[in-house]
Amino acid sequence: MNEGRTAGTDVIRAEALGKTYAEGKLQTPVFDGLDLSVATGETVAIVGASGAGKSTLLHLLGGLDVPTAGEVYVDGQQMSALSDAARGRLRNRALGFVYQFHHLLPEFTALENVMMPVLLGGAAVADAERQARELLERVGLGHRLEHKPGELSGGERQRAAVARALVNRPACVLGDEPTGNLDEKTAATVFELMLELNRAQGTSLVLVTHDRRLARRLDRVLDLHQGRLRELGADEK
Repeated sequence: MNEGRTAGTDVIRAEALGKTYAEGKLQTPVFDGLDLSVATGETVAIVGASGAGKSTLLHLLGGLDVPTAGEVYVDGQQMSALSDAARGRLRNRALGFVYQFHHLLPEFTALENVMMPVLLGGAAVADAERQARELLERVGLGHRLEHKPGELSGGERQRAAVARALVNRPACVLGDEPTGNLDEKTAATVFELMLELNRAQGTSLVLVTHDRRLARRLDRVLDLHQGRLRELGADEK
């Protein structure tokens, strides 16, 4: 568990969150008055129909987009009260991101890609390389350190992306369909890896997914429907 974080405290909290997109005079509300809290070490799945706003919600929680109403708190800090630079530093320190497509930089090796969040945090190159190397070995890519993304399989690229998301030992990892672009067997392997590493590091996990089989493996399943989040019972998952 990350130093300074106490079990049972919220690593992410959204209060009365709203998001409306405007095109000229047309106002398109995605949701309004949405509340959500994620405790230390908790795993949460967000499900819902296509277009319900799941990815939008994840971007707001991660500070990648700005709400039109309400507040988001990450690791106890109010995102709207921070400058762009401070918000970027908080994201790098407290959050990890894994997407459906890996978003690894093609010109850099797997090792260099995973080192980047550590370097952005101000660590020395030797320390960043050690942390990245250790985590890549842990996800089974110790023999692929010097390979660029184009030389890796889809599953290997996603494992490298998971390592990059976790290398700074964040408070929470936000995943947007992280296994959606993989075949069933590879998706299951990457999903198990995410759960294993999150348990080992004591981080939380918020996962947007259309796969109910994966969703029901997490602590809570929240359905986003018509701008509202509803926790599903055991018989609904």
